[in-house]
Amino acid sequence: MPAPRASAPRPRPLRAIGVVGAGLMASQLATLFAQQLRVPVTMSDLSAERVDAALGAIRARLERAEAKGRLAPGDASEVASLISGTTDPADFAGCDVVIEAVFEELSVKRSVFAAAEAAVDPHALLLTNTSSLSVAAMAEGLAHPERVVGFHFFNPVAVLPLLELVRTPFASEDAMSAAAGLAAALGKTAVPVADAPGFVVNRLLTRLFSETMAEIEAAAAAGGDPLAVDRALAPWNLPMTPLTLIDYIGTGVQQHICATMHRAYPERFPLSPWLAAAAGSGVRRLLADDGALSPEAAALLPPPVGTAAGAAAVDQARVLERVRAALAEEVGIMLAEGVVASAEDIDRCMVLGANYPAGGLSPLLAPVPAR
Repeated sequence: MPAPRASAPRPRPLRAIGVVGAGLMASQLATLFAQQLRVPVTMSDLSAERVDAALGAIRARLERAEAKGRLAPGDASEVASLISGTTDPADFAGCDVVIEAVFEELSVKRSVFAAAEAAVDPHALLLTNTSSLSVAAMAEGLAHPERVVGFHFFNPVAVLPLLELVRTPFASEDAMSAAAGLAAALGKTAVPVADAPGFVVNRLLTRLFSETMAEIEAAAAAGGDPLAVDRALAPWNLPMTPLTLIDYIGTGVQQHICATMHRAYPERFPLSPWLAAAAGSGVRRLLADDGALSPEAAALLPPPVGTAAGAAAVDQARVLERVRAALAEEVGIMLAEGVVASAEDIDRCMVLGANYPAGGLSPLLAPVPAR
């Protein structure tokens, strides 16, 4: 069955918001809530130092935005004054919404929700910004799992308009309506999606990465140019090459998403030994500033096999066709599973969440006529 659509948004009074986490995404969320809703926002983390650093970074970003004319005079100070920090989840008392943006580890997120639930009233929304984990699994064991909703933003939060609105089997109509209304108040386009691994954008991007990384590793082993593989999708006019996008996401984060997708669908999402080695070795970037492979990342690629002279040429058309066929397969499976209601929803997600060209993914998946 298609993913159920949230009921029409209806306003719910918001007095205060809680944000669990003090990293980059949590800081962006706190800023968005304070700026768009003009209500108090409380950020929490285990470390007071991390909270203080996040508050300082938020204030600095707001001041830069005001200096560049992106905020009205006085807005930076007003928005910053709405955001406070704590290390005690009990300070979420009075919050109508708590959203978590902590490390992608199910046990961590469960403990975060358990602590937040103990502080807020039974009608408060509990939202997760998870990019790939099961929202239902996070809600299990709570006294009120019906108010847990997936609320997945995309980085940078202030720029990308997509919000994947994830419904669990537990979620109430009231919670889904309130979450949809909140998304609208934040100026985001909410696309209802099922609680399936990777949802839409990360599932498709990870399938793309799986195919591309396999080709890069094969090219390296054959003495070919890995960067020729990275450039093979150029005819699609995507905003970034696969390796550039992985660097933007972060090798550690993307490896974690890849592992989640591999556990769910091992045959279609094989793990990349190269990405795993880079993430495990602390290599954060696969590309250098000049666009070449970073020396640290290049050293982790498989060495050429055999003694044949010269480098093997990379068939970029074949690479592009491999990725096209894989994504077409994944879209078909997602529609059959009811992850979204239609192919148009997938296209909206890829345009609004991954900056794909107008029209989204569908126009890129038409088979290329044989020459």
